[in-house]
Formats: sequence, C-alpha cells, structure tokens
Amino acid sequence: MIDVQNLSKRYGGFTAVDDISFHVEPGRIVGFLGPNGAGKTTTMRVLTCFLPPSRGSVRIAGHDVLEDPLAVKRAIGYLPETPPLYADMPVEGYLRFVSEIKGVPAKKILGQVEHAMKRCALLDVRDKRIAKLSKGYRQRVGLAQALLHDPQLLILDEPTSGLDPKQILETRDLIRELAGDHTVILSTHILPEVEQVCEEVIIINKGRLVARDSVVNLRNRLRGADAIVLDFFADGATLEPHSAEVVLKAIPGLARVHFTGQKDGRLQFELEAEPGRQIRSAAASAVVSRGWQLFEMKSITYSLEDVFLEVTGADSDASSSADALAGEAEAQ
Repeated sequence: MIDVQNLSKRYGGFTAVDDISFHVEPGRIVGFLGPNGAGKTTTMRVLTCFLPPSRGSVRIAGHDVLEDPLAVKRAIGYLPETPPLYADMPVEGYLRFVSEIKGVPAKKILGQVEHAMKRCALLDVRDKRIAKLSKGYRQRVGLAQALLHDPQLLILDEPTSGLDPKQILETRDLIRELAGDHTVILSTHILPEVEQVCEEVIIINKGRLVARDSVVNLRNRLRGADAIVLDFFADGATLEPHSAEVVLKAIPGLARVHFTGQKDGRLQFELEAEPGRQIRSAAASAVVSRGWQLFEMKSITYSLEDVFLEVTGADSDASSSADALAGEAEAQ
C-alpha cells in the first residue's frame, strides 16, 4: 500500500527528512510518531502530494506521487490536525459538497454522506452549521470528509484532538473497524492511543527513521534482557535489605539487583538478567528456600512512551539505542 524508498526533503540548506525508507502492508494500522520538528508533518505532506520529495520515491497504492499525483489523492483520505471545514455550511451540505469535489458519482453521494455521518456519529447535527459545533464535533466532521470516497489509505493527524473521553473511545473503535478495508496511518502525540490502536509503529527523529516494528517488539528490545520485580517478606521476623540483597546476588545469570523500597514489612527489588538468561525460577527458589514469603513477582514492562523517549533522546546513548532499534527492525 505504501512504499517509501530513500525519501529526503530539503528546504534550502535544511534537511527536514533524511533518507527514510519504509513499507506498509494493506489493511494495517500504523502509528507514525516523532517529536516536534522531527519531520513527521513534512513526510505526511509528501505522502499526500502537498509537497514534492527532494530525493527518493514514494508510491501509494501503486501510484508514484510525482508521476500520478491525482491517482494518489483519489486513494487517500486525509484528516489534517486542523480539519478543512467551511464554517458557514451545515454538516450534511458540507459533506455533499466535498463528495462532489472528490468525484463521488452523483447517484452514490447521498448514500456515502449518510454512511459517513452514521460512522462518525453526526446524524444528530446534520442540519447544524459547522460554526456552531464544538471542537469535538468539528473533528468528527473532518473524519467524515476523509471517509466519503471510501479511500484505500487514511492518513489521520491527531484524530482525537478535542474529543471528550467517550468520543475518544468511539473514535478508537472506529479506527479499529476501518482496518482491513483501509490502511490507516495515525499520527498523534497521545502514545497510549497508539498502543491501543496500532499494530505497527514508525518513529522518526531529526528527519531520520529511528524505529519501526510492532509495539510489543519495541518494548522487548528496549528491555534487552529478562527483568522482574520481586516483593517478599519474612514471616514474624525483620528482614534487612542488605541481607536479602546478598542472597539475591547469588542467583545464577543475574546482571543487576536494585533495592527499590520497603512497604508493610515487605522488601521490593528489581532484578535484571544477563542477556539470554532467565532468572524467574531461580529468583523464586532463592526466596522460598529461605522460608521467606513471596508476595509478588512480575515482569518489568516498558510503555511506548519509554521506547519513544529512548529512541528520540538527545544524548549519545539514546542515539545508539535508536540506531540499534532501527537496525533490528530493518533486518526483519
């Protein structure tokens, strides 16, 4: 559906997008992320034919953005961060007008408009002027216009901006429903939204691709090794953190142990294994064999936010991590 090869975009001496390549299969929901100034918006403008690339190629649904931009635009439904609305028009009238502009056949316009309003929960405000709508409803009108011509690819830039919690959940459900029939590129600063909706993630920073994979795989690669939290106590006795740490340090394959606190007489430690080693069974045995009570043992999990901060960090360690993650993703 989307094939980007060695894409670069320059403005004079400034490189906004620097030699990025990625491929998106049909029917997938892909999160497109990056900090402000990363080149995210520029990339989306190239994909939607608003800007020409300085170098490289971009093909959407088999059409080149330079050689056949009209075919690319017909294949795309685009919701920019600020929806392209005519405030003086009523909702239904505006959607009919947009349908005509997008070349929807005359006999299909009423059905397409009705379908888009139903999917975006706009039937109750169909006769209201857009200027009278809340920001959340205007956002929904923008999403409806993107769906009118039943595009193969939807590019959504901050689609839940301004929506209340109930509307956000409804929009997420709608985006999930669209997968399969449509390919969806979702750009947002709300990272939990990407975790809940997207199957894959593309992260760019300073114009470069720094990570591309599923959310689960990115989390696992950031962790790099088995890591757990242990929470335990000694029945009827006081257990000193130092004594417990000495016992835990003897666990085979342990790379690091860190005391994180004490609560209600229980000691809490973080344990990290050497690469390729598993320590859960040995850690549980080390605790139980001394008569201590194991209250909890759980994996240390990383969120997409942790991954995002790691691969877009400014320091050299973060840059190295970013290169490693991108390299592993490209190798797959």
